[in-house]
Amino acid sequence: MSDDSRELGVDLSDVEDELQSLEYPVGQDELLEKHGDQEVGMGEESATLEELLEPLNEDEYESYDEVEQAIMNMVGDDAIGRKNYSDRTPPATGEQRQEEGAPDQDGQSEQESF
Repeated sequence: MSDDSRELGVDLSDVEDELQSLEYPVGQDELLEKHGDQEVGMGEESATLEELLEPLNEDEYESYDEVEQAIMNMVGDDAIGRKNYSDRTPPATGEQRQEEGAPDQDGQSEQESF
């Protein structure tokens, strides 16, 4: 799997070539009819293109980039990998730092991603 086919925890390696080779613009119905059963990896889970794109009810996609962006917009939390992970430096001794996006943080609650 190349780095180009994996972005933000989403693995498009199984469908990337097929989607890039389509003649655009392509209607959503045609796209899903031909490729809707193709799997997109998301962390340890997967979903079909149909499961991800059908709720959008788009008329057509102008390019592969539009399809890819739609997929990225529709993946759930399973795709992000380690939740509340940061590669920033650890807190200094005595520094109180609340985890970003922690469920007990004010204004934060368990949210479902679409």
